[in-house]
Amino acid sequence: MSHIIVRNAPFSADLRVARNGAKELLQHDRARAAKLLSGVSPHGPRAFVESFRRRRDGGETDTSADHPSESAGTPGSVDVTDAGVTYIMSVGVGSPATTYNLLVDTGSSNTWIGAQKAYHPTHTSHSTGNTVHVSYGSGRMTGKEYTDTVALGPNLVIQNQSIGVATDTQGFHDVDGILGIGPVHLTQNTVSNTDQVPTVTDNLSKEGTIHSNSLGIFYEPSSTEGVKNGEITFGGVDHSKITGEISYVPITSTIPAAHYWGIDQTITYGQNTPILGNSAGIVDTGTTLLLLATDVFEAYQEATGAVLDQTTGLLSITQAQYDSLQSLFFNIGEVTYEFTPNAQIWPRALNTTLGGDPDKIYLITSDLQTPSGSGLDFINGFGWLQRFYTVYDTTNARVGIATTSFTDAETN
Repeated sequence: MSHIIVRNAPFSADLRVARNGAKELLQHDRARAAKLLSGVSPHGPRAFVESFRRRRDGGETDTSADHPSESAGTPGSVDVTDAGVTYIMSVGVGSPATTYNLLVDTGSSNTWIGAQKAYHPTHTSHSTGNTVHVSYGSGRMTGKEYTDTVALGPNLVIQNQSIGVATDTQGFHDVDGILGIGPVHLTQNTVSNTDQVPTVTDNLSKEGTIHSNSLGIFYEPSSTEGVKNGEITFGGVDHSKITGEISYVPITSTIPAAHYWGIDQTITYGQNTPILGNSAGIVDTGTTLLLLATDVFEAYQEATGAVLDQTTGLLSITQAQYDSLQSLFFNIGEVTYEFTPNAQIWPRALNTTLGGDPDKIYLITSDLQTPSGSGLDFINGFGWLQRFYTVYDTTNARVGIATTSFTDAETN
């Protein structure tokens, strides 16, 4: 998708994607899940949720994310690139800017660079003298904090944004760093001498560049590597990408899901086979697969008749089983979202990028490797997000979901 400007709507940034082998992908997702399950300080997310409840109960909920106002700033959208396991966004740092390719991560909140391409200080760069350490379970970074000019797009320039400059990293081979767009409390205890550091969306909102501290994310299913087929909308919603209405639910109060963009949902296989009762989990751009608690995953495997493929570590089904595969139904708030059979499989044209058999059919659902009732019983990752538009609304501590023209696409 080419770069776009939407009149009277948020500014959008391009996203693109890259691929990894299946077993590496599984290892990444499960290590990340273990880290997410370990949680963070309980004070941050509880304050986040309570702040929402005070606004809601006092009738002060900010609805500007639903109805953008020109006078409140000029929000916009930036294209992002499908990388197979997550999305990548090109970000400029410094003046003149150096461009870095950063993973878009709703499950963390620090923005940092230097995993591959070195940092080049300019006249806008300032060292704070603080150290930075962030662990992701699937990787980590250690480095120094700078403040600098950060450009997410032509109309999305942040002055004096805190960035980490890596001196040592592990687990980041094909990207330059992370664009952290999770809740701000996830930055607690990551930077020395600092309680927490504002995220890029916090600063865009504070500087008046966007009218609401929120993000809209649109991902499009792809059977081709490295294409620009996603969009992040800063400060609102790109209504041209959705069908129907956006339905919002408050951040769950269940720990540890409440630390992140956590929601409550039920899952049913077909019309009559419940596999997950009302439980808490998260939506997460940094996780590739749809991860389910072990007992839920086993119920899904039994319902589908899938077998574990030893080469990839993913579930595999035959063509006859695919022909009879039923939809998964996710009930979130007052709305039920259909996750079609085609949405449940890995893009067959990209099987070889997983190290798999080009003639096999692989499912994108995998085992979270923890029992249900842990407080984080699912992660709706990259594969799930490609079928829905999602909104991450810090102002009102809520998550929004809408269908798109790709919700029932047959691209896989």
